[in-house]
Amino acid sequence: MAEGLRAGDVVTISGELGSGKTTFVRGACRALGVTRPVTSPTYTIGHRYEGRVAVSHLDLYRFERFGEADWGALEPYFDDAICFVEWPEAAAGSLPPPRARVRLLHVDERRRLIVLEGDVDPGV
Repeated sequence: MAEGLRAGDVVTISGELGSGKTTFVRGACRALGVTRPVTSPTYTIGHRYEGRVAVSHLDLYRFERFGEADWGALEPYFDDAICFVEWPEAAAGSLPPPRARVRLLHVDERRRLIVLEGDVDPGV
């Protein structure tokens, strides 16, 4: 799926704690040529990586309310990059429209169901 993305695309990733959101982003980053470690931005809100294209990784888990000032802090992450957004529900209605929406669901302790919506080829 990641190889079909282009700068300016937004991908939202939803799921319960521990469902694999950051692991999903890590795999997408590898497919996009990112070679440095991809870590959860829960406490920093966002990370930016360089690969074949710039990649931003946002985690909105800590937002209780999302306002104009918050958007001002996040907006640069969307500039000329593919942007993966974990916990997009925290900024409902404030984010650019996603090209793809990913939902991760626990099947059991070791398996997840990945639901992909959008116009990106899942590559399966």
